[in-house]
Amino acid sequence: MIKLIKDKKIFSWALYDWANSTFATTVMVAFFPIFFKKYWASNLSAVDSTFYLGSINSFSSLILVIFAPLLGSFADLKTKRKVLLFSFCMLGCLSTVALFFVQENQWQIALLFFFLANFGFAGGNIFYDSLITFVSTKKLMDKVSAFGFALGYLGGGVLLVVNVLMITFPSSFGLADKVMATKYSFLTVGVWWAVFSIPVFLYVKEYSLPISNNASKPISVFANLKSTFLDIKKSKYILTFLLAYWLYIDAVDTIIKMSVDYGMALGIDSNGIIKALLLVQFIGFPAAIFFGWLGSKIGAKKGINITLIVYLFATIGAMFMSSITHFFMLAAAIGLVQGGVQSLSRSLFAKIIPYGKSAEYFSFYNMMGKSAAIIGPLLVGLSVKLTNSSRVGMVPILLMLIVGFILLQKVKFEASINKT
Repeated sequence: MIKLIKDKKIFSWALYDWANSTFATTVMVAFFPIFFKKYWASNLSAVDSTFYLGSINSFSSLILVIFAPLLGSFADLKTKRKVLLFSFCMLGCLSTVALFFVQENQWQIALLFFFLANFGFAGGNIFYDSLITFVSTKKLMDKVSAFGFALGYLGGGVLLVVNVLMITFPSSFGLADKVMATKYSFLTVGVWWAVFSIPVFLYVKEYSLPISNNASKPISVFANLKSTFLDIKKSKYILTFLLAYWLYIDAVDTIIKMSVDYGMALGIDSNGIIKALLLVQFIGFPAAIFFGWLGSKIGAKKGINITLIVYLFATIGAMFMSSITHFFMLAAAIGLVQGGVQSLSRSLFAKIIPYGKSAEYFSFYNMMGKSAAIIGPLLVGLSVKLTNSSRVGMVPILLMLIVGFILLQKVKFEASINKT
């Protein structure tokens, strides 16, 4: 880890995870859904506010699914990965800061800025992920990817602690009340995200890469996109991995997004849920580092297998959860493997994609993740609605994990990875 910190380009790249993960923790998961219902949409019924919030989340994912491949193709063809990363980063930062100025009952404006911030966050990750090929060799990629996620967990956790203290003790921070403290929390996220993103733009060098030794780049974005799509269809190991990833990351993301709702349905209060979220963040930091090391020793695929097995047992355990102690045990288990499955999936994919087409291939990778973000919560919601049981809602997650795990075993990555 010391070696990674001393490498300026690796550390600068990883700091972007430290920067933007605060949006995921403080805004997306912890405070925006609650503040939206209680302040910005206080003039709406609980049913209507939930509908609008869920719709805007799905809509932002859908828009990214549609445009991600085109943006990725353009980034590779024109060598514009950093330019697009900067554009999406600024969109996310400024939109998050704008939430500070939204007044009570202005739910339409709040949703607009949340949509733009969410789009900036997710879109920027395509180009951030693709830049890993510029800062790491394939031999180091598991550790470098894990290092980024580890800093993300730590950074997200540190600012979340500060934000929780601000909201709990607003007068200690010179703030009038919890409403102003929450608004200032959104402001701190936008500023933090912008400031700690600066190193990636200063010290990570992007350059034009040849796609192969025998071919030149297509002359248009659409031709490039068509070429990549056909290559993915022909490359069975890439296609099978993307299908496996789509299923198991759908399960993982659904657990992340539905955990708060599941905990509340079982009677766990907001304080308990915030504590569990912090537990995930701070366990996730050393755990991600460990899985990066483990992946470099036994292979990324075997490391992913371990994380999925833990997820399987954790999901089964969640079906029988009955106390806050069980909820914390579940949070600890997720914290141990969440960073591992995310980082090793990213590094494994980066190893097997063609040289010089990182943004385009990662646009498909992120597209699979975003389309999964639409389907998983929908299946859980339908299961709960039809059975009137939150526990039965775990069944779709369990099935996605099992099928994703089986598909992953069918891919022989070793033949496709050229060790460097």
